[in-house]
Amino acid sequence: MASFPTLAQGQTSQVFIGGPAHAEPVLLFQTDQLQIEAPNWSLDGNALYLNGNGLLWALDIEHPEQGLRQIHYEGLPGLNNDHVLDPDGRHVFLSANDGHIYRAKLTGGAVQRITRDDGRWHFLHGVSPDGKRLAYVDLKDFGEPGQLAVLNLADGFITRPETGKAHLDGPEWSPDGQWIYYNTEAGSTAPGHAQLARINDGTGAVERLLTSETVDWFPHLSPDNRWAAYISFPAGTLGHPSNRHVNVKVVSLEEWSTPIQSYSLFGGQGTINVNSWSRDSSRFAFVAYPIDSARHPH
Repeated sequence: MASFPTLAQGQTSQVFIGGPAHAEPVLLFQTDQLQIEAPNWSLDGNALYLNGNGLLWALDIEHPEQGLRQIHYEGLPGLNNDHVLDPDGRHVFLSANDGHIYRAKLTGGAVQRITRDDGRWHFLHGVSPDGKRLAYVDLKDFGEPGQLAVLNLADGFITRPETGKAHLDGPEWSPDGQWIYYNTEAGSTAPGHAQLARINDGTGAVERLLTSETVDWFPHLSPDNRWAAYISFPAGTLGHPSNRHVNVKVVSLEEWSTPIQSYSLFGGQGTINVNSWSRDSSRFAFVAYPIDSARHPH
């Protein structure tokens, strides 16, 4: 049986809401029963979708006191924290611990496996705005760097845009479909020193967005294409581990080097792995995992 992330003794999963105008994030929900991760915000604005213990859960935005509601699927392997909503608002794409990507209704039921048996791992992060392509991290084994792959859903054709041989993660499209944003170790001399970049979906031109002392992961753009949220780990961090003191930052797309908001918290893996912006671009969700539940992001 596969094992999934669990809370330590005295640890809590806390779901917060932040945004460009939120100097102090708002605590929406907390539980000490389950390590929940990677919120997606539903297109109708009513719910968050999170994974926990290999399952998908829904959390009502207006009535979080009702707690987590499990979404029941048939024949779906245990999930990891890479899940992204279909632009149709009714389906979700899910990465499972068998290395494959699945598509399913947000109401539950039967699932459709999207990726084929090609001897590789597929870690989903992005769905094109028209819903026709998926951007995922492709690797053969965990000893090699992850690479960008783009899957055409209609014919199964896979392209691998050239972004260098260094590790890449978190690829997702901009709302206008022109760019794929991601974090990469390309151009860094220190091991694991991920920085934020993007590749033009048409021309293949690559641009570095930010050069910083921190290890920066998972850039997520707001639907109005004005803001981005991402997570910064301390210098010297390898990968995107759990249980670290990190900062979730909000920036304007016009000025990545000057955060508008910065939330210091205990988290990391699971905090903000996938896009969690609300449809109106005013808010996004993230998760903290304090050992002492009295400690809130600040």
